[in-house]
Amino acid sequence: MKLSYKYFLFTILLIIIDQLLKLWMHFIVVPQHFGNIDLIPDFLKLHYVTNPGMAFGIELGGEYGKLILTSFRLVAMFAIGWYLNHQAQKTPDNGLLWAIGAILAGAIGNLIDSIFYGVFLAGNAAASASTPWFHGQVIDMFYFNFLDGVWPEWVPFVGGHYHLTPIFNFADACIFCGVAAILIFQQSFLDMKPLDDEFVKHVTEEETEQETDNNTKPTQI
Repeated sequence: MKLSYKYFLFTILLIIIDQLLKLWMHFIVVPQHFGNIDLIPDFLKLHYVTNPGMAFGIELGGEYGKLILTSFRLVAMFAIGWYLNHQAQKTPDNGLLWAIGAILAGAIGNLIDSIFYGVFLAGNAAASASTPWFHGQVIDMFYFNFLDGVWPEWVPFVGGHYHLTPIFNFADACIFCGVAAILIFQQSFLDMKPLDDEFVKHVTEEETEQETDNNTKPTQI
């Protein structure tokens, strides 16, 4: 665990930033600025919206869609966390781990919204939800409104039609940047050599000895 602590601290820092931004939007920007702040006029604004689905407003429909999505996020959180810790024991200085840490932060950030916001933020859960638990809506705010409009025909998927830019949050950005980093730098990540098994064993033995020494020290009165 000692080799992976810095990546988990990085993850925790990103989660704190994500949650502070969302709560600031809910408690300050909505009542005092009507949910909108122009950061760069006609280019980028903070625009408060709630999103019942996945990143960038994508929604999983159906009566149990939200519950399934939240459950998937919960499983993904543990899986990514386990993988991050496992890889850190093998290649602790691999840039891949920072990218995975960012993805983990994004997953946890939106998971917190899904589990708790419906309970603790008034009006957050959809009126049709059977319970506010696990039915919270994610708060989004980053809106690049300069991209709105009719795009040229040659642009894939959106060309020739009026396009409304998806609004996203800091957690979405963490996931996007983490995945993008893995795709762009995958070769350099894969070229990293894993730690020698003997070195890992030595580090583990040192941690065990240190814990044993701490537990055997007499308590001073």
